[in-house]
This record gives sequence, structure tokens and C-alpha cells, in this order.
Amino acid sequence: PEQWLFRIAHNAAQDHLRRRHRERSRMTEIDMTTIEDPSGSADARLAAAAGLRSFMQLSVAQRGAVILVDVLGLSLHETCEVTGATLAATKAALHRGRAQLRILAAEPEQAAAPRLDADDERRLRRYVDLFNARDFDAVRALIAEDIQLEVVNRLRLRGKAEVSTYFGNYDRISDWTLSLGFVDGRPAILIRNPQEPDGAVRGFMLVEWRDERVVQIRDFRYAPWCLIDAEISTVEGPASLEPAPSRASGFVP
Repeated sequence: PEQWLFRIAHNAAQDHLRRRHRERSRMTEIDMTTIEDPSGSADARLAAAAGLRSFMQLSVAQRGAVILVDVLGLSLHETCEVTGATLAATKAALHRGRAQLRILAAEPEQAAAPRLDADDERRLRRYVDLFNARDFDAVRALIAEDIQLEVVNRLRLRGKAEVSTYFGNYDRISDWTLSLGFVDGRPAILIRNPQEPDGAVRGFMLVEWRDERVVQIRDFRYAPWCLIDAEISTVEGPASLEPAPSRASGFVP
């Protein structure tokens, strides 16, 4: 989805700014007076520092223009080629998007906690409890015949027969436990390694439902860049079942 594409672009921009800061910090004061930084505009710095929620409050045209020009560094003409918009429309969207980002950056950040509705929490909690108990036959009973699975950065599977092998892979390893939470405000299943004392989130899953059946799973266990700067929160509630012992080791997608 657009959110994860944005995160990659956003992180690339932040990495660039951090590298430039380290390079500049090594220069003497005299060196600094002789250098003009062509990419250090206030708008570019603001766009690189902006969070996902701020960008999602822009219109599609404004968001696209700001990301392409101020985050990825494309020229106006290159941006027109990517978006198919006219030069005048691109300039207008970029101007309005920059102005809106400045307004949003000046506002106090709203920290309203995301919430799950009762049905979503019930379905997700059952999925997590069965997964943690390694009752994968019961988990397979929850998935639809036309289910689609993506282990991001690894593989894609379609249909219940193919996707059923995915659960066997988790059954062979013990470096995970699941819990309910949110990633950037979106309901998610958080993956932690119970053997790590810090308890940090190491990945997450997004599960889509149709009625009482799972129709899509996106597993970000092997896409750690999606966690960089992500807003992660845990859903408090009844304790999930403890993970049952695994039978072997080594995840084989």
C-alpha cells in the first residue's frame, strides 16, 4: 500500500539528511562558510521530517508532489512525467502541500489512542491465541479458500492449500510470540522474540477478514524497514495463550 511505499521514501530521505549532518559536523568552521547546501531548503527538511499521519492529511496530488520533489528529489518536470499532471497543476499542488505541512508541523500533535471495535478485537484475539498455542489446524480452519498471503520481501501464496504450508513454517521455530496492537494507527498483530529481554517488536502481520474468515495475510517479519519510525502501540486485554514448544528450528518460506 501507499503507506509502506511512503515509509521507504521517508526513511531514505532521513538517511540522506543524517549522512549530510555527519559530513558537515566533520568540517571546520572555515570550511562551512565556503559551502552552499543546494538540497538543504526548509521545505525539503520539513518534508523529510514529517510523519506519515501528516502526509496522509494532504490531498493525493499534494502528497505526491511533496514526496516526489522534496523527499525523493525529483525535478518538477520529472514529477509531471510520473504523475501525468501538468506543470501548472504540479506547481500548485507542491505549493499547497508545502503550506499545509508547515501548518501541521506548527500544530500540537494529537495523541488520541487508536481503538479496535469489539468484533475486530474478538476475531484478531482468537487468531493470536490459536497461533500462540500452535493450534495451527484451528488457525487453518479460520482461513478462506481464496486466501492470499504475502510474506513481504520473501514470497506470495494463493489459496488455502498453498497458504497452509506457511503455518507449518512458524510451527518449526520458537523465536516468536504474537500480541495485538497498532502500527501507524492500523490494527496489527505484533511479533516479538520472547528470548530477547528488551521485548521489542521485530515484525508485524496485517490480517484482513471477510465475515469470520481470513482472506488476506501480509507478514512483515522480513521487512524490518517498515518498523523504522513507525508508531507502535499494544492493545491491552486478556492474556493470550503462551506459545507452545516448537518441534524444530529454521523458518523455511
